[in-house]
Amino acid sequence: MDIQRSILIVALAVVSYLMVLQWNEDYGQAALPAEVQSSTAATPALPDTPANAATAGDDIPTAVAEPSAAAVAPTAAASDELIRVKTDVLDLAIDPRGGDIVQLRLPQYPRRQDRPDVPFQLFDNGGERTYLAQSGLIGQNAPDKSSGRALWSSEKTSYAMADGQDSLVVDLTYSENGVNYIKRYSFKRGLNPQCSAREQQLKKPGCVDPSAYQVDVRYLIDNQSDQAWSGNLFAQLKRDSSGDPSSTTATGTATYLGAALWTSEEPYKKVSMKDIDKQPFKETVQGGWVAWLQHYFVTAWVPSKDSTNLVQTRKDSQGNYIVGFTGPAVQVAAGSQGETGAILYAGPKLQEHLGTLSPGLELTVDYGFLWFLAQPIFWLLEVIHGLLGNWGWSIIVLTIIIKLIFFPLSAASYRSMARMRAVSPKLQALKEQFGDDRQKMSQAMMELYKKEKINPLGGCLPILVQMPVFLALYWVLLESVEMRQAPWLLWITDLSIKDPFFILPIIMGATMFIQQQLNPTPPDPMQARVLKLMPIIFTFFFLWFPAGLVLYWVVNNILSIAQQWYITRKIEAAAKIASA
Repeated sequence: MDIQRSILIVALAVVSYLMVLQWNEDYGQAALPAEVQSSTAATPALPDTPANAATAGDDIPTAVAEPSAAAVAPTAAASDELIRVKTDVLDLAIDPRGGDIVQLRLPQYPRRQDRPDVPFQLFDNGGERTYLAQSGLIGQNAPDKSSGRALWSSEKTSYAMADGQDSLVVDLTYSENGVNYIKRYSFKRGLNPQCSAREQQLKKPGCVDPSAYQVDVRYLIDNQSDQAWSGNLFAQLKRDSSGDPSSTTATGTATYLGAALWTSEEPYKKVSMKDIDKQPFKETVQGGWVAWLQHYFVTAWVPSKDSTNLVQTRKDSQGNYIVGFTGPAVQVAAGSQGETGAILYAGPKLQEHLGTLSPGLELTVDYGFLWFLAQPIFWLLEVIHGLLGNWGWSIIVLTIIIKLIFFPLSAASYRSMARMRAVSPKLQALKEQFGDDRQKMSQAMMELYKKEKINPLGGCLPILVQMPVFLALYWVLLESVEMRQAPWLLWITDLSIKDPFFILPIIMGATMFIQQQLNPTPPDPMQARVLKLMPIIFTFFFLWFPAGLVLYWVVNNILSIAQQWYITRKIEAAAKIASA
């Protein structure tokens, strides 16, 4: 009967495993986007023209509110053809109506690893979501008015960075009332031609220049009229409430999706969509930045650090969320020239570069409340990766280093568990002696612990001390874009997504079961039954965890088993000698 039951259990486990594999094959991959032409007639959500924009000095608009939908409906465009721009790391489209970036793809970051020809799409307008980078000039005689956005012209409708070309400049032109405007987009080359295609794909240090993901947006104003010109630069990010397309977790532990900005009091202030629903944010800051965050990627407008800007969030009449800034008034005398602008960053969350672009922007790599532990852990992981060149082996080495650091604490915990295991027969005898009399049972247990010099909390406290470090490492592995589509070995080709064959979670569950066998059996039968189910529960829970996180838990469990087995064997041997 036992053999038949065992065969049925094994058969059920195999069938369940195959069913999960088939489900993963059918539904586990993210669908590829359909090609949808962006609409150039999207209703803009612009700041109101400030009443004091015509005054001299650095006066800041006191109110930046969305005009009514009817007021901002643009007039028919002379051309609805988007202006395409392609560099080695950016593939984007500019809407001539307003000169906004309405599409942006990242060729170096494929949407799926099995389809390297389909780049991840960050900006979109009319396809899967609404996500735009808007900028313009507002004021009494500026080109962007409540009656509609400026219609810019360009020499070509398609620009591409040629081989050997280190930069690319795209000029959009517009003239009105004797004032000539140039909206200039400047791009940089990002890939080092001395690196191989494989080294570029793996983002080997020195092979990809992070500054290529930032776009310099400048407005050149040539005032040939007979009157002084005045206007304000605005720049904003507009996004709908759709989900995060870059999220790879199905565990309920989602990374932050929402707005963030810099203030003098907080170098990294998150303003979620719920916060914007409750109350728009508005504050005047010196320099700073505004950003929109999602898993692995960030988009940010960075004004001049010397400018005083009105930073705000709001929600437009279409339900889109907006975070942006309005700069100080720019004055250009008749017959003179002037300029203003900002930097747009749209790409991966690369901490070192973001920190140099603007203070506090590196914190958009959000490690949560344990960031002060996560930062040095990530630094150490990067150092190890620089030596090994593989993120999977780097995770293993980092786990070993952390385990060695906490070896004394772990040893104290395992010694306590080993002593508890050694007195398990005596605890069982006490249970049989006192039966259901819990008070006498508790008194007898405390006397036994005192006699055997056992601290009941000795096995818990060292583990609690280590938990902050382990949680910080968890967020490092979850949040770091370096793990995205990073291979390890054999079937693990992407450490940021689940194991395609669920082998690592099964190994993790097996290591948890082995650890339980080394621990003392709880005196409470119900507690003992619950603990026996924990490896099974955690195995299913970890099925959809990123492979890099599961790899960390597997290595940590294996090292813990080895350490616990050695300590338990040593204490039990000493106990046998003492009792002989």
